[in-house]
Amino acid sequence: MKPGKTGIARIIAAAGYSMQGFTAAFQHEAAFRQELFLTIVLVPVALWLGESGIEMALLIGSLFLVLIAEVINSAIEAVVDRFGSDLHELSGRAKDMGSAAVFLALTNVVVIWFLVLSF
Repeated sequence: MKPGKTGIARIIAAAGYSMQGFTAAFQHEAAFRQELFLTIVLVPVALWLGESGIEMALLIGSLFLVLIAEVINSAIEAVVDRFGSDLHELSGRAKDMGSAAVFLALTNVVVIWFLVLSF
């Protein structure tokens, strides 16, 4: 077993690391800031337009999925960039797949909002 913090100390440390990641995404990633702004604007709209808890959860959850995908994409890009700027097929593939995840999450928002608000 790996030595380190346990119990509540581990949870507190993990929360701190998460906040560092959130701060890094906000400071260094314009796309994350834009998507966060969109989320801040659309969450109240979702609460207003959703007719049930399930509808509100779907509308808001789809927005959070975009933020999650963007943070993971940014992490992939940071790791790839850390190892150099040399062009490599696998580096390009990793970055493209991260970008595809964000695109799918954004498409998911459009589909969910359309279906929930149309019917």
